[in-house]
Amino acid sequence: MAALMARPELRHPFEEKPIHEAGSATMLYQGKSVTLAALGPGEGLLIRPADLEQVNGFTVKPEGACYESLCIPLTGDLLVEAGGQEWLDLEAFATHLGQPFVKDEAARVWSFAEIPAQRDSAMLNAQVPDIEIKDRKGNLIRFADLKGKKALIVTWSSW
Repeated sequence: MAALMARPELRHPFEEKPIHEAGSATMLYQGKSVTLAALGPGEGLLIRPADLEQVNGFTVKPEGACYESLCIPLTGDLLVEAGGQEWLDLEAFATHLGQPFVKDEAARVWSFAEIPAQRDSAMLNAQVPDIEIKDRKGNLIRFADLKGKKALIVTWSSW
């Protein structure tokens, strides 16, 4: 009688397993994973313009790809005609926005960093998250209590 493991998925921990269906690509952005099967032909990452919202929240409108008040005209090398269909080159779009990314083309996985323009707009309103921390003496400080006051916050970690 053969011994059975309680967790069969651990039987072959080094066995390669597909990340997604063949022909698909996975994009990682802000803690979420989006897998798209409809991709343009060739190298790089060509997606349908309508899928952009699912990937990073930008909506395609007549004036371009828009996120809140930020609109990027979809011109030049951002839109690619291939196979009788129009595709958005997501790598070129990220480069245009100054958004860093890394890719594993063999595995068809792209990981996108934060979009600088979105980060900059978040900094304009200077909204700090409403959190509670303890000071050096153990007193509880709420950021909401500091509203309207200037504060210098210094953090440190041993790890």
